[in-house]
Order: sequence, then structure tokens, then C-alpha cells
Amino acid sequence: MKLFWILICLVIFQRLAEVVVARRNERIVRSEGAVEFDRKGYGVIVAMHVAFFVSLTAEYIYLERSLSTHWVFLLSIFIAAQILRYWGITSLGIYWNTRILVIPGSGPIKKGPYKYLNHPNYIAVAIEIAVLPLIFSCYLTSALFTVVNAVLLRRRIKIEEEALSGSRSD
Repeated sequence: MKLFWILICLVIFQRLAEVVVARRNERIVRSEGAVEFDRKGYGVIVAMHVAFFVSLTAEYIYLERSLSTHWVFLLSIFIAAQILRYWGITSLGIYWNTRILVIPGSGPIKKGPYKYLNHPNYIAVAIEIAVLPLIFSCYLTSALFTVVNAVLLRRRIKIEEEALSGSRSD
């Protein structure tokens, strides 16, 4: 039970800290003329992430879930996803954000994991959403939010790629 609360609190704290960094980065890139795309979709993404933590906690408590027998392996996958995500975030620097903000005339960054993958941050988040609940045998949350996240990311990636290619105005 302690591991659940420690890990959930760490991840929630991490997400809140990322919001602070994203807001700082937002101010910087907006001062350079960045345009935001899919403003309405952003709220849906935030709501999904909040609902994910509520669902995970509710399933763990009310369905009396316990630590998976494979928790060490699953935690290792989760940590690997964290490493990928933070490699991506640091590679983007001030251009990393939780919103889709594009400076006109700029294109995709091609350093760090972005040399090898188009969307390493989204891959890492997808892995986190699938694996974090499995560490605590919360299969319903894992299945439901893996699907919801995939649907939302499919839409978001399309909008982001169009924005970066300059073919979309929002």
C-alpha cells in the first residue's frame, strides 16, 4: 500500500512540476511569436490525465487491488519510459510544452530521441498510462485509459504535425 501512495504522489508531483515548466516555456515561445493550436483539445487532454489518476486510485482502493507479482519488471518499464520522456523534454528545451505552440517558420526538432522517433514524449506517456496501473493490478484503468489516450493522441499528433508543417491554422 505504501508503494502505491509513494509512486502516485511522485508522479502527480512530477506532472505539477511539468506544468510549471510548460508555463514558463509558453511565456518564452509566445514572446517569440508562437501560435497555439488546438486550444480546446488541450482541456480534454488535461481532463483525461486527471481522470486517469482518479480512476487509478479508485480502482486500487475500491476494488482492493494489490501489487502485481510482476511489479519489478513493470516498474522497470515505467522508469525506462520516464527516461525517454525526460530525454525528449530536455532535448526540446524551451520548445517543450503541454500545449501545441509553434513559432511560425519553425519545424520539428531533430535532436535527442527526436533523431530516431517522431513523438518520443507521447510514446513514453502511452507506456506510463498502460504500465503504471499494471504495477498495482489495476487492469481496468490500464485498459480504459490506454484506449482513451490512444484516441486523443492520434488526433493531437495529426494537429501537431500539420501545425509544424505549416498547413494548419487554428
